[in-house]
Amino acid sequence: MEISNTANLPTKYGEFKIKSFKENDKEHLVIFTENLPEIPLVRIHSECLTGDALGSLKCDCGEQLEYALKEINEKGGMVIYLRQEGRGIGLFNKVNAYALQDKGFDTIEANHQLGFEADLRDFSIVEEILKHFNIKKIKLLTNNPKKVFSFKDIEVVDRIPIKIKPNIYNKEYLKTKKEKMGHLL
Repeated sequence: MEISNTANLPTKYGEFKIKSFKENDKEHLVIFTENLPEIPLVRIHSECLTGDALGSLKCDCGEQLEYALKEINEKGGMVIYLRQEGRGIGLFNKVNAYALQDKGFDTIEANHQLGFEADLRDFSIVEEILKHFNIKKIKLLTNNPKKVFSFKDIEVVDRIPIKIKPNIYNKEYLKTKKEKMGHLL
């Protein structure tokens, strides 16, 4: 793993620092407050170009990222931005999954139609990133129970939910996350 230098990142949410972690062909980003508390607030966020950058209403990803940046700016901590688009299937396949969703499939069914598992994401790099920052305990900002139990040597002292109001485009998506993936919504 290669680790970049640290740089300043002033944003509309506050002033942060950034650092990149290169893992094989993936380059992950950590956005963090300058003075990290002993037990920081941490958001593990998987890349979602359509939601994060384009404001898609089909998911809640962009809104979750914005919520996390605001909270972390206020309370101290970091967003670990993982490059694993479309729950790990990549952008090309995510667009194909979107097309299947337009025909009535839910997100899991669409992934299965394309020959993928419901969720191919891997969170193992997160523990290495946290160790780099000498962090042993975190408050995890997530609705995904899989993230809570993905650590061996990092203690999650608290899971803090992210509450995003559903819209007409993501209502079924959120229902699928809750009912089929066990998300705590």
